[in-house]
Amino acid sequence: MIQIPSLSFDSVANAVFEILRESETILPDDVVLSIQNAADKESSPVAKTQLNSILKNIELAAKKSVPICQDTGIFIFFVEIGRDLCLDFDIEGAIRNGCVRATREVPLRPNVVDPLTRHNTGNNIGYGLPEINYAFVPGNTLTITVAPKGAGSENMSAIRMFNPTEAGKIKEFVAKTVLDAGGKPCPPVVIGVGIGGSFNQSAKLAKEALLSPIWPDEIVCETPELMEMEKEILDAVNSLGIGCMGLGGDTTALAVHIKKSSCHTASLPVAVNIQCWANRHATAVYDGGK
Repeated sequence: MIQIPSLSFDSVANAVFEILRESETILPDDVVLSIQNAADKESSPVAKTQLNSILKNIELAAKKSVPICQDTGIFIFFVEIGRDLCLDFDIEGAIRNGCVRATREVPLRPNVVDPLTRHNTGNNIGYGLPEINYAFVPGNTLTITVAPKGAGSENMSAIRMFNPTEAGKIKEFVAKTVLDAGGKPCPPVVIGVGIGGSFNQSAKLAKEALLSPIWPDEIVCETPELMEMEKEILDAVNSLGIGCMGLGGDTTALAVHIKKSSCHTASLPVAVNIQCWANRHATAVYDGGK
């Protein structure tokens, strides 16, 4: 975790640069341990070789401080602002500044384009990007988390507006989404599921769910019911046999995490956000003390 030394434009911009560099070059320990566990118990020789190659890739990326994957993604930020803080500078400008610097200095592939003309901005910022999600929390801390998201996995995500009586179909919907994706999102994947809220809120919940720790197995979910649903979906997905890189094997998904929200009485939105094995994210914190 990166420490933000002071509440200023430059300090936040520097911290954003650092968490982008960290997230793109060093995979979180829980993700690495989960991949190692999958490799240790894999019964398919082909899948075991692929998983060990992934682990070697992770090791080399960290050692040489180069991106884990050539698709360095678009940048999704989650910013928690303490209600007791006074921010007298352009925090969004600072975040964008850090993105431009990271693109140039890490370096990172410029992925941000106009949706229609496909003109590339060259610096990974543009209209509406990076995506910045703000939340206000008690206290006087500032927490900034970045989760780079590649297109190979993002393109395989899905959302469906179920009838309220169709909650029993959620597991099938998630498994079918993974089955249709096959090897395209570079499995073993991490699956975020958002249930409830509105159309867009369910998708945000699914993406937030990808930030949950995926190791050890006994991480507690929001409720026992959701934990049981996560286990059932994970078992269903891994029974598909898609395996590492779509070449068959025991582990198609490393984890399934669900977040939920209340919703309209006549609605049941469900979103599935798929992440490749490179479940990248990093966090910077400013602690204002008591």
